[in-house]
Amino acid sequence: MSDFLISCDTCVMDGSADCADCVVTHLLSPAPREAVVLNLAEVRAMRLLAEAGMVPTLRHREAT
Repeated sequence: MSDFLISCDTCVMDGSADCADCVVTHLLSPAPREAVVLNLAEVRAMRLLAEAGMVPTLRHREAT
């Protein structure tokens, strides 16, 4: 199973209003500058939780 790396350092939404409502911001508080590595099953679980309104959605957008 492959991993999915999410880092605020590479996100184009960093510092925006969307950043404040991102699940990664909530996961990393109070250490917001670290990366999160999720496997595919964890990504699917986070998506299901977000769709149910239980956590914010992932707003990470990789800079290209």
